[in-house]
Amino acid sequence: MENKTASPATLSARRQKAMLGVIALALMMVVSAVSGLNVALPELARDTQATQTELTWIVDAYTVLFAGLLLGAGALGDRYGRKGMLMIGLVIFGLGALTAMFISDPTLLIGTRAVMGVGAAAVMPTTLSVITTSFPPEQRGRAIGLWVGVAGGGAVLGLLASGLLLEFFSWNSFFGLNVALATLALIGTILVIPTSRPEIEGAFDALGALLSGVAVAALVYTIIEGTDRGWTEPATIVAAALTVIGLGGFILQELRSTHPLLDVRLFGRRGFSGGSLSVTAQFFAAFGFFFIVMQYLQFVIGRSPLMAAITILPMPLVLIPTARLAPRLAERFGYNRIGSLGLASIAIGLALIAQLGVDFSELTFYSGLAFFALGMGLAGTPATTAITSSLPDHKQGVASAVNDVSREFGSALGIAVLGSVLTSTYRDAVAPTSAKLPEQMRAGLEASIAFVQSDAIANAGPAAEPIVAAAKQAFVDGTSASLLAGAAAVFVGAVFVFFRSPRQLAHFSHDD
Repeated sequence: MENKTASPATLSARRQKAMLGVIALALMMVVSAVSGLNVALPELARDTQATQTELTWIVDAYTVLFAGLLLGAGALGDRYGRKGMLMIGLVIFGLGALTAMFISDPTLLIGTRAVMGVGAAAVMPTTLSVITTSFPPEQRGRAIGLWVGVAGGGAVLGLLASGLLLEFFSWNSFFGLNVALATLALIGTILVIPTSRPEIEGAFDALGALLSGVAVAALVYTIIEGTDRGWTEPATIVAAALTVIGLGGFILQELRSTHPLLDVRLFGRRGFSGGSLSVTAQFFAAFGFFFIVMQYLQFVIGRSPLMAAITILPMPLVLIPTARLAPRLAERFGYNRIGSLGLASIAIGLALIAQLGVDFSELTFYSGLAFFALGMGLAGTPATTAITSSLPDHKQGVASAVNDVSREFGSALGIAVLGSVLTSTYRDAVAPTSAKLPEQMRAGLEASIAFVQSDAIANAGPAAEPIVAAAKQAFVDGTSASLLAGAAAVFVGAVFVFFRSPRQLAHFSHDD
């Protein structure tokens, strides 16, 4: 198969380093668009009067479109050019973020976040497929390790950058950061990313792309609405039906297609299925954790956005070096063993952090954070390598998209499920206190803990103290319940990866 791209052997070490820098920048932009927003949520909620449900959708509208379009975008990048797809995605993302800077209505914010998700879908799989097609096999593991490190550690750096901005500017400045990152990444892409487009036989599987988009987006929507509003609500039932129709149609289409978008038989490969499940579990934990803990640190402990971000800053100091080391550990001790050990470490970290109370314990938090970061570093690179090594070079956009669909599905699932456990536990725990309040105050307190920082509470004087105390304790109860639920789910994933993932991987050569 002819490949219209620079061979890995022809790219200088200096060019490869520059490429990694640009890819890291674009990747950090996509990742921080979720994690960094968590820092701004309390101020955003106060300023826009967004409910807890609207806050969830401001975060997840991005993820729904992102996840739904990933497979199609990855395949289009393989077919028509990865560099061009990356540039298009950066432009769409940047324009969406620029619009969001001047919006304060929650509904419109949800819409602009969806636009940003479309752009992110074009960017994310392209960053990984550029690595897997531009680096020789002996260097790919370390390059993928850097990608995984940035994907995890970049989330925390995004939190820190957002926290710094919010010290001096309003929550809208978060979107200004997105615009700046998109602009810099676009310039870097034009200058250093090589053209990468193999000659692919057969027509583009447009029907498969459409059906995969419907299935993934509807599934994420079903989870969000089902856990928040109830599984018998009409919107939830319709979304669930669309999920079944879309998924069933996609499987049938891919089985009968001579040039499938994604050959579903690949999930029979242990590395492909085990890696996908592992990535899903990792980001289920990570983004559920960010969504919950950033609110806990600000609403309960009373830290500023910047100090809340600094509280989590040690995480990449453990995660990034571990991610770089993980490929060698996996080669020596087995991908299934290192991958499952990483997930088990994540579960331990979540369980430890779940023990936090209204009074912050640094020993409890940082011991849990250490286990969490170590686990993300150990599990990430083996899982991503297992997925990308299952497909040849001309399918790396699809392999990368599967990795990213797993990641975004896990992210949306974590925010939706753990966020819903938090919300339902908080409402139940605060109900005895809210029942004694006037209707408007009762509704505000049950809708979100942000209500305790409203003018109504500020003007209540000493009478507000038991209300604030009850709300904080209720939020702590919700935090504990949601993180323990996350720990249990990730531990189940660890068991699956241990028995399902292979000990060693079979790699395609560059020309396969």
